[in-house]
Amino acid sequence: MVEWSNDIQVISANWLKSLEVASSTGDTTSFVSHFLPDGWFRDMLCFSWNFRTLSGQEKIHEFLSEVADGQSRLGYSNFYDFKLDDHSVNAPSPFKLPGLQGIEGVQGAFTFSITKPAAYGRGFFRLIQDVDGNWKALTLFTNMQDLVGHEESSADQYGPHESQKMTWDDYVDAKFRDIEADPTVVIVGGGQSGLMCAARLGKLGIRALVIEKNARVGDSWRQRYPNLTLHTPSYHSSMLYSPYPTNFPKYIPKGKLANFLESYAINQELCIWLSSSVVSNPVYDSFSARWTVKVEHGNRKVILNPKHLVLATGSGSTRIPTWNGMGDFQGALYHSDHHRDAEQFRGKRVVVIGAGNAGGDICRDFVAHGAAEVTIVQRSATCVMSSAAAEKSHFKLPFSEKAPIEELDFRNNSMPLAFLLQLMKSGGTQHMKMPDKELHEGLLKAGFNLTWELSPGNGEVGFEGFLLERSASGTMLDVGCGKLIIEGRVKVKQGQDISHFDKEGITFKDSSKLSADVIVLTTGNEPVMKTIRALLGDTIVEQLPPKVWGLDTEGELNQIYRPSGHPALWFAIGPFTIARFFSKHLGLQILAQEIGIA
Repeated sequence: MVEWSNDIQVISANWLKSLEVASSTGDTTSFVSHFLPDGWFRDMLCFSWNFRTLSGQEKIHEFLSEVADGQSRLGYSNFYDFKLDDHSVNAPSPFKLPGLQGIEGVQGAFTFSITKPAAYGRGFFRLIQDVDGNWKALTLFTNMQDLVGHEESSADQYGPHESQKMTWDDYVDAKFRDIEADPTVVIVGGGQSGLMCAARLGKLGIRALVIEKNARVGDSWRQRYPNLTLHTPSYHSSMLYSPYPTNFPKYIPKGKLANFLESYAINQELCIWLSSSVVSNPVYDSFSARWTVKVEHGNRKVILNPKHLVLATGSGSTRIPTWNGMGDFQGALYHSDHHRDAEQFRGKRVVVIGAGNAGGDICRDFVAHGAAEVTIVQRSATCVMSSAAAEKSHFKLPFSEKAPIEELDFRNNSMPLAFLLQLMKSGGTQHMKMPDKELHEGLLKAGFNLTWELSPGNGEVGFEGFLLERSASGTMLDVGCGKLIIEGRVKVKQGQDISHFDKEGITFKDSSKLSADVIVLTTGNEPVMKTIRALLGDTIVEQLPPKVWGLDTEGELNQIYRPSGHPALWFAIGPFTIARFFSKHLGLQILAQEIGIA
């Protein structure tokens, strides 16, 4: 450990007080001097209505010096009233980051106020000593929390019984009628992201209507393959405002999750049109600043004119590759999205094409139901991490499990994503792999190929890199298939492209063959942009940047919960953790436009 020349509290307080002086006087040079020469600054909505990550003093200085209304960004925003956050689990503490061997420091949260726009903010710093022994920021995160006078409501507006002139049922009905008559926001998609966005917007006083194609909330999970469970622990995948009951299993089954989402929509009083869909490409009128959205709702067509359109349509449509001869195969052939009953194939030969999470789950299901032979076709290497290792490294709370998940979200998102990948390349991934040494050796011996690189020779970014750049495509968070492969109960066909199908099975390009009674395609989803194009049409899509998800040049996720490139159009996709945290940022940006300050 570092031999502290002072205690953690004093180190943090002194650095923060000095930073406040630089900020309140608009002294950009002094402000930037509080960073290491190669330090990182991540800002969300405090200095611009966007997400920005800057690396190195020069780029940070350039960003904060940009002119806004005749002043530098730093001078215009005018941060003040800095206070250490001493009363939360993110109070100042020591830290050590994976990949930075021997580098230790002090980290902690703080609060501040912003003059323009009038807002409250919260920050997080990681300090280490420079070559002269001075404490400097390795990373600094500044995050808008609320707009003054428009703070997020902490409770429903329905008050004590004696003060109410209507029943709770009447209150909810009136709220829904108000939303349906003139929604400020239309959210397309009622999965976890759409639901959390609607709940967040409601707490900010913004009318949001959700359009969901399925007959029930939760059907997007309910209709998937039978043995699907969340591959992340329940506390990590909890819903905004509503943690799962304490007696829920650690890895929640898809049916239980679907039912919870349905109850969530009811308990959060979300206005949702079920069995409804957008029937033509929405049109945006820049003069009125309104969308025209035609929706088929029940047995009628309705035209909505929201100010904002949020697409929460999930990870893209089912991807079904085509190979010659697929129509000749005489067995069962289907995508994993349509897998329902492994029992009917008891005693049969099964081939599963695809070696990610779904492939592993489907293989486990067939083995459990007595298939005669199960073979997984792995066409390219997979990034594998066991659920046990992930719990210790990725999903372990750095403090008591009784702490609010929001505090974990805040700390995790304080880390610049590009810096995180740099840490992974510089030793973090090697550290993360150590608990799975036996699993990895066994998989390799069984002929299952592994990788932690997105591209050869580009450094091992591990699970984080695959999640951020590919939305976890190419990964397996192993919950048991790895053991079956090592034991030989799931055989591996690795590294060969498929040439064609015939009536008996698959022929590969090396002329080898696999006979099968059933073939399941666990080939994932199409790119999100394909779904977006189908919904919005070519005219709007041509105005957008080419990519949704993945990291931009600064290391922020492309177009997610931030300006999309088209007015009043927003994308809300990603796992539970993303929606839970960034729904607030989406709400703040929409709110700022509604009150005329953005």
